[in-house]
Amino acid sequence: MEALLHYCWKHKLFPLAILTTTDNRVVEVIDPGLHNRHAGPDFFNAKVKIDGTLWVGNVEIHDKASDWFAHGHDHDPAYDNVVLHVCGKIDAVARTSSGLVPPQMQLSVPQHVAEHYEELLRTDHYPPCYRIIPNLSKLLIHSWMSALQTERLEQKIEAIKQRVKFCDGSWEAGYFVTLARNYGFGVNSDAFEAWAKSIPLHAVDHHRDNLLQVEAIFMGQAGLLDLQAVPERYQQAALNEGYFARLRNEYLYLAHKFGLTPIDHKLWKFLRMRPQNFPHIRISQLAYLYYSRRAGLSQLVECDNVAALSDALSTQVTPYWETHYVFGSESAKNGKHLSPFSINLLIINTAVPMLFAYGRYKGNEKWCDRAFDLLEQLRAENNHIVRMWQDCGLTVDNAGDSQALIQLKKEYCDKKDCLHCRIGYEYMKK
Repeated sequence: MEALLHYCWKHKLFPLAILTTTDNRVVEVIDPGLHNRHAGPDFFNAKVKIDGTLWVGNVEIHDKASDWFAHGHDHDPAYDNVVLHVCGKIDAVARTSSGLVPPQMQLSVPQHVAEHYEELLRTDHYPPCYRIIPNLSKLLIHSWMSALQTERLEQKIEAIKQRVKFCDGSWEAGYFVTLARNYGFGVNSDAFEAWAKSIPLHAVDHHRDNLLQVEAIFMGQAGLLDLQAVPERYQQAALNEGYFARLRNEYLYLAHKFGLTPIDHKLWKFLRMRPQNFPHIRISQLAYLYYSRRAGLSQLVECDNVAALSDALSTQVTPYWETHYVFGSESAKNGKHLSPFSINLLIINTAVPMLFAYGRYKGNEKWCDRAFDLLEQLRAENNHIVRMWQDCGLTVDNAGDSQALIQLKKEYCDKKDCLHCRIGYEYMKK
């Protein structure tokens, strides 16, 4: 497997024997080079001694030497500076576009590395590396989790940048879309993002002092003011109550005024969901938050601690939704405020990455540093992923730790990318 050959070369996990080229020249690997994940040779600026002569250049790795020709390297000048062609099997003589023949070396994956890699791929227990985790050094775990935390934050920042781009460069609108997406809390995240992108905030701003009109636009753009979006058994009650009709009439007027088109109400998911998470409740909370003017981007950057952020993101539903979860179905009265647990998640997934992304955009290191400080202050998430790692022996002290472990599970374990995981590296070399 070529990926495993890459791994062994990168980490210098070679068989316990003298390395030689196909013409019996001794090879000593001084520096395997910089791993290239893009077009071109696999490793840049490697340093290898061949029969005592130091060569500095690129290294290309293949399962079979004939892959050199299959991939068209013999016609590509980018491969003319290859100083060593490393292969699992030598079945051809490579040749560059300039006609030179680079030295070739057959490299076998050490048996214990191959066996341990197979164990990681095939074991039923999750995570497959659980056996060695209790024996890992604190330094290794700390450094890997720090890298994972940064990696996850960078992914969120990239997503925010794409939303800002979609919003014609408006960071305020990009923040609203990001906040809305995270109001979906996983199940309805995609629907909430599509919904938020459909709302022209510059138009809504003209009616921001009127909570009914804000909620009308928000509910209408969600497609929830279409009578077909109301369960059939509640449709007559919704019409009789009057609130549905009031919102609908306001929306029809505003939709005509601003040329609005709602999203398809069928995008929303309700199955096996607690009523507290129904989109009607979340949208009403967002409407109140938007109307209260406490959670804009300018307010975000002024919050310098968790308490201030929690206060800024705290919201409630409008009066109708205190006794309803959907139109036409009355329930026991409940304030339906955001729970501390939900606010904690919103700070982790919205406020922190937004603060860092905006700080980087503005060149404000203070905001970037505050983002990391907030992760250390916030409570760790309590979900099945975090509990799984805790059962394996990892300590989770704060939200930075839990974010790191979520990244580890989703980007490495789920993708079986053990070759790029530091824990996987420790497992395979043992």
